[in-house]
Amino acid sequence: MTDAALPLAKAPARPSRERLVAVALAAPAVLILIFLFALPLAKLLAASLTGAEGLTFVEYGKLLGTSFYLGVIWNSVRLALYTTGIALLIGYPAAFALARARGPVRSFLLACLFLPLAASVIVKAFAWTILLRSDGLVNTLLMAVGITAEPIRMIFTETALIVGSVNIFLPFMILPVYTVVAQLDPRLSDAAATLGASPVEAFVRVVVPLTIPGVVAGVALVFSLAVSAYVVPTLLIGERYPTLSTTIAKAYLLARQPAFGAAAGVVLLVIAVATVAVSARLAKLGGAK
Repeated sequence: MTDAALPLAKAPARPSRERLVAVALAAPAVLILIFLFALPLAKLLAASLTGAEGLTFVEYGKLLGTSFYLGVIWNSVRLALYTTGIALLIGYPAAFALARARGPVRSFLLACLFLPLAASVIVKAFAWTILLRSDGLVNTLLMAVGITAEPIRMIFTETALIVGSVNIFLPFMILPVYTVVAQLDPRLSDAAATLGASPVEAFVRVVVPLTIPGVVAGVALVFSLAVSAYVVPTLLIGERYPTLSTTIAKAYLLARQPAFGAAAGVVLLVIAVATVAVSARLAKLGGAK
């Protein structure tokens, strides 16, 4: 009986070996995350809290205690809210159209969705400046059909900024929603109809709740990208609409105030991380239902 029990005593060694293998495989990725993300972020935080007299919160007081910079923060958040809301209104039905398309039509729509991602943000923003300027295509068409007698000022306005931002970040809303919608069983609406639900009721009470994870992911992506956008506001509206990103660039490149730029970067990072955390929580609650 004693000899038969010996092999059983060695059984717990396998989980330890598997754990060591898992740690060894994860170590390179962990080191990359530490050196490329954790350490730079720690350095950014330290720079925002370091002054001539050591630890200080002066830069945060300047950023969060003045009406101008509070307005700058609100400009970034407002741009992200407008962009996310409009992108959701356009991207949600577009995702359904893409999921319901078949054959060459779906291939064409996917190409239209992915090809713009191959171009840089700078190229797309410059394209909008060409379209919206006084002698651009939009004004030319408006005057050609008789809607306006003279060019309308479009470039360097908040409307142009929002239009360009929505156009650039729209694919990041469509793709997560499309991924979820494509996995839905099309017979769900028929099943709801057999239980007496109207088409609208079946869509609202059956289909929409199942797409919440994709919506949450799309909202998190678009909001995080829009709130931290730098190229789009710089090219489409310039100094008329200061944002956190443009403020950070000025602090580092022009004003030579790295501590203030670091503080603004930390605030922007907190906003982005909070958005992702809230979105993850909402996705978890939606999945639990």
